[in-house]
Amino acid sequence: MNILFVSSEMSPLAKSGGLGDVVGALPKALRKLGHDARVVMPLYRGIRHRYAEKLNFVRWSMIRLGWRTMYSGLFTLEVDGIPVYLIDNEFYFGHDELYLEYSFDIERFSFFQRAVLEAMGEPMGFTPDILHLNDWQTGMIPVLLEAHYKSQGYYPNLPSLMTIHNLKFQGIHGREQIADLLELPNRYMSEAAILKDGVPNFLKSGIVYANRVNTVSPSYAEEILLDYYGEGLNGLLGAQRWKLSGILNGIDTESFDPETDRALIANYSKKAFKRGKATCKKALQTELGLPESADKPLLVMITRLAEQKGIDLLIRIGDELLEDDLQLVVLGTGDFLYEEELRKMEQRHPTRMRAKIEFDPTLARRLYAAGDMLLMPSLFEPCGLTQMVAMRYGTVPIVRQTGGLIDTVQPYNKFENSGDGFAFLNINAHELLYTTKAAVSVYRNEPKIWSDIVSRGMSHDFSWAKSAANYVDLYETIVKEVNT
Repeated sequence: MNILFVSSEMSPLAKSGGLGDVVGALPKALRKLGHDARVVMPLYRGIRHRYAEKLNFVRWSMIRLGWRTMYSGLFTLEVDGIPVYLIDNEFYFGHDELYLEYSFDIERFSFFQRAVLEAMGEPMGFTPDILHLNDWQTGMIPVLLEAHYKSQGYYPNLPSLMTIHNLKFQGIHGREQIADLLELPNRYMSEAAILKDGVPNFLKSGIVYANRVNTVSPSYAEEILLDYYGEGLNGLLGAQRWKLSGILNGIDTESFDPETDRALIANYSKKAFKRGKATCKKALQTELGLPESADKPLLVMITRLAEQKGIDLLIRIGDELLEDDLQLVVLGTGDFLYEEELRKMEQRHPTRMRAKIEFDPTLARRLYAAGDMLLMPSLFEPCGLTQMVAMRYGTVPIVRQTGGLIDTVQPYNKFENSGDGFAFLNINAHELLYTTKAAVSVYRNEPKIWSDIVSRGMSHDFSWAKSAANYVDLYETIVKEVNT
């Protein structure tokens, strides 16, 4: 099949989270299965500067955007064997950040979606059998297809799959502005169509008009049918339950491999990990100015500093946790208040805690290798990649039982000596504390059992191969339904 991914992010070109990782890895896995998977995304300033000599100009055109007529350039670039199309417009995408002020982002991605549809087919030299759309930035494409293209005989049978990476972000804006930007007839301005509570909602539109909808883990697909996780769309999702499914994300196991990772001072395998991890731990302690000790449990947290990630729970119990003889390193950026609270915690515990308030993917890899335990107390987690990477590097996850964390981490059962991590159920700081202390106790007092837990985690196959095959099955189902 010819599969066109439409996305605002793709690693390594531009990413802010899991969306970029998925779009960077899944097309590559699909191509290995023999399918022609390609990506179209904005040409951000950072991409233009880093890849200037590799960009190939295809064509330019003018795009109508309400009363505006805007330049749209089309460039191509090959990334890890994946053909990538890039939509160029300096006004909308010539910025250092991927996302800007919210109302302007609505306008930017309205332009992007219209430009993508104008570039398909002859301009690209590629006619897709299916569109794989990702998050709210692409949610209006099925509506635009129906309103402006299928009615004119263009792409009359082109289906789409809408993947929800995070339901919280929906793309909501004023009715008059969206009617102007997208030139939609009045029949689409209803609660049965693109409106949610009286205003246009891009993600809701994608859910309604795409042929199928999926989330990035089976458990998250079930959770978003509930009030707490549904972000106001659970009623709609329940009514559209027949088109909703969950496919677990994978990770790039070629890149994240402790046997070959060049960021590590010592490489190791799942069959012989103790010496390698000990060497990595000692090197990290030296690097960060922590006391060098093989016996002190080293807890790591690699995350966006956002409410979703359970930072409040850690801050609430951080001082009590650090009264124990252990070490904690937190790496990430985000909410200024969280950044400040973590810096203050480090000041109170200078020999036991480091707050690395920065985005450093290379340091993250050293933390995965050096850590004994990973903290991931998310309030909700559509999939989560961090816990899978951590287990691949032999670091035991401590998670809240939600979303993709349920699907990837099996809690330790001392009676059966089973499981590959530790988990707690409720959004409660002391449940996080007691679960972490239980993990620390096993680490200190039962080294054989701890090694078994690590080994089970490292033995998992979190590659994209299985997930890619599941996506192919879903694509084939969609295409068959449209053509029969």
